[in-house]
Amino acid sequence: MIKHKQGYPHSSSALDRTDHKRNFWQATFSCWLGTAMEYADFALYGLAAGIIFGDVFFPEVTPALALLSSFAVWSVGFIARPIGALFFGWLGDRRGRKYVMVITIIIMGLSTTLIGMIPDYHTIGIWAPICLVVLRFTQGFGAGAELSGGTVMLGEYASPKHRGLVSSVIALGSNSGTLLASLVWLLVVQLDHQNLLSWGWRLPFLSSVLIAFAALWIRRSIRETPVFEQRMKQLRVASTRGETSEGSLGRPGKAFWIMVGLRIGENGPSYLAQGFMVGYVAKVLMMDKSVPTTAVLIASILGFLIIPLAGWLSDRYGRRKVYRLFCLLLMVYAWPAFTLLDSHEPWIVIATIVTGMGLASLGIFGVQAAWGVELFGVRHRYTNMAVAKELGAILSGGTAPLIAAALLSYYGNWWAIALYFTVMASIGFLTTFLAPETRGRDLNSVDDAI
Repeated sequence: MIKHKQGYPHSSSALDRTDHKRNFWQATFSCWLGTAMEYADFALYGLAAGIIFGDVFFPEVTPALALLSSFAVWSVGFIARPIGALFFGWLGDRRGRKYVMVITIIIMGLSTTLIGMIPDYHTIGIWAPICLVVLRFTQGFGAGAELSGGTVMLGEYASPKHRGLVSSVIALGSNSGTLLASLVWLLVVQLDHQNLLSWGWRLPFLSSVLIAFAALWIRRSIRETPVFEQRMKQLRVASTRGETSEGSLGRPGKAFWIMVGLRIGENGPSYLAQGFMVGYVAKVLMMDKSVPTTAVLIASILGFLIIPLAGWLSDRYGRRKVYRLFCLLLMVYAWPAFTLLDSHEPWIVIATIVTGMGLASLGIFGVQAAWGVELFGVRHRYTNMAVAKELGAILSGGTAPLIAAALLSYYGNWWAIALYFTVMASIGFLTTFLAPETRGRDLNSVDDAI
């Protein structure tokens, strides 16, 4: 009997191999586009919350309270994400990865576009922020399964030898979305203040519908992953024999909590670097809005080098070593970062934000994709990974800008924020000592890596 390599089913002809290669590239491009849209949506909101939403939706409060209110609405999207992850993850483990990813791209695209159509506070009063909250919730509900779905699909298509590099395409998608959002915002903030408040801020949200249509068109024709197809064959065989091999989800296992810890170490520092720091520079330090936007743009460009490098390093040296190094660097970064921001020197501020994003939003994220897929068995891989990642996100990234804004408002200084930053990076660092090295694992395995 000829055994096939995980991720590449045995092909009896050149036509089969060509078909598999075409499906692989379609899936890769589709996952990249979908993740680009998800992160464009969230980066758009992060930039808008720090720069303009206080004036549009919360004009009758102080600047500090407006920033706090904007990030409170930001957190609503993260509250919805675990709910969406649980529902769509369960659906994806039963109906397929492709089935769910078509639904989620529609939900996300519609929600983001409608945000750009909300009348401001002066037009409809309290209904303006209420509409924003509702659309942030639906946006998060769809996004809760998008990132993990794309990660699982790419990981299950990739060969074990290059899984870290291939899976990092998901992080490239997130980086592309952040780059697109920052580029559009950099153009939009050049408008005069009146036009920016009235219609300029809406353009980035309305334009996201183009990405949604492109991703939806491609996803209609992609094929399920070889790993999921093999799983369905096994279930059909078991069913004809009268066997029951599809267990219930049950209590979260050790791998689940490992993923939560790893996610906290990445997501919290990431959203402080690309979310809160943008608002801090624009609203608290009162620097020109183009300064933090330029920093996000530069970091996003560098991400096309940093992300695949991190994925390649994890293939060569292992997931644990590379992830641990990034967490350690983040722990060190937290303290000088705010001192450098307070210098008010544009290029020092830009370099500081770029460094933070390079470590948290780019490098560490490039390693996390493959490691997360390998931690879980095929039976409940989508569900466990999606829920664990989103639970970790709501405990860190989803609330990080809100908590940081509250700490700044209460203490009037950044030292508590730096401590908060370090604690979250430390959680990721310590979790790497509990996590197994999974590089090269067979993804057809039913059981978790732990």
